[in-house]
Amino acid sequence: MNSETIYTVALGNLQKIGLTNTRMLYDRLGSATAVWEHRNNIRDILPSATERLITALKGYDEAVKRAEAEMEYAQSKNIKILCQHDSDYPARLTECPDAPLALFYMGNADLNTRHVISIVGTRRCTQYGRELCQSLISDLSLLRPDTLIVSGLAYGIDICAHRKALAAGLPTVGVLAHGLDRIYPAPHRHTAAEMLRHGGLLTEYISGTTPEKLNFVRRNRIVAGISEATIVVESAAKGGSLITAELAQEYQRDVFAFPGRITDESSIGCNNLIYGQKATLIQSADDIVKALNWEVTPSAPQPRQQELFVTLTDEQQRIVDTLQGSEGKQINQIIIDTNLSYMQVSNQLYELECMGIVTLLGGARYKLLRK
Repeated sequence: MNSETIYTVALGNLQKIGLTNTRMLYDRLGSATAVWEHRNNIRDILPSATERLITALKGYDEAVKRAEAEMEYAQSKNIKILCQHDSDYPARLTECPDAPLALFYMGNADLNTRHVISIVGTRRCTQYGRELCQSLISDLSLLRPDTLIVSGLAYGIDICAHRKALAAGLPTVGVLAHGLDRIYPAPHRHTAAEMLRHGGLLTEYISGTTPEKLNFVRRNRIVAGISEATIVVESAAKGGSLITAELAQEYQRDVFAFPGRITDESSIGCNNLIYGQKATLIQSADDIVKALNWEVTPSAPQPRQQELFVTLTDEQQRIVDTLQGSEGKQINQIIIDTNLSYMQVSNQLYELECMGIVTLLGGARYKLLRK
């Protein structure tokens, strides 16, 4: 095992040390190995070291044992550990003062590819938001087919962005708020599995880490920092996508937002970003390409055909079957036809909408889009 990698993972997982202190120690001493060597006499190197820092470093030995176990786990699961001194570590992220010292990565996408954008938005996206995702990513696949799409694998705009990227043949990476030993939310595991073949999954958290609320907030800085620009598709007045946009601004990255009707709750955040000159108004992928001075490539790969029925769960397949050949059904009729509960049908219809398989019509009727 590489000792510097072990000490780096351990340093990044020390309890009660904080991101600022972690990065300060690493930068001042030049390596995680040096921090390890001076863990018991840190004031000889840093006379201003606080009691809190000294106390935190007392846990370094135990953290190293945990890091060694994590190295073994990563090797058994084909997980790459990317430290800031590694060439595969996202170079853009190293420019951020609170970047993680180590990342855990599964996938085949190049995190240092020339064109990387993050697409974020509300978890309660509308049909308007899904259509924006569809046209944005579809057009990007024609204008810049080497673009990497980054998001957070969450409900709403995140999962729509990942799925539309896969359908358009663009690589896509999900930044997780937990370890790579699980997928949250669980209904997105099929999409996550496909992303491992056409993109990847990235996290700063070791295995066993659960998706706690604070982890999602911290995750946003990676989504913002790894990309050249952040695009907010839909957002309410408050939400994680606005935090990501704010972080992107702090990192001196471009922020773009799609406008919406002033009466739509899901567009308030985007409209406020534009009104406050915190984001540039965009209407298409062409606006992004021009704003970032990207050259347009003359050709693009053919989008991959979605394996519609292969990736459906049993519940989703039952809903698709009952909608087959109809002009749309209300949710109560779908419940009767499938013998599923209201919660099951409601959740799976949401998933199928994000996948572009069904759409909501007037009269609260759901219709199959793909046959």
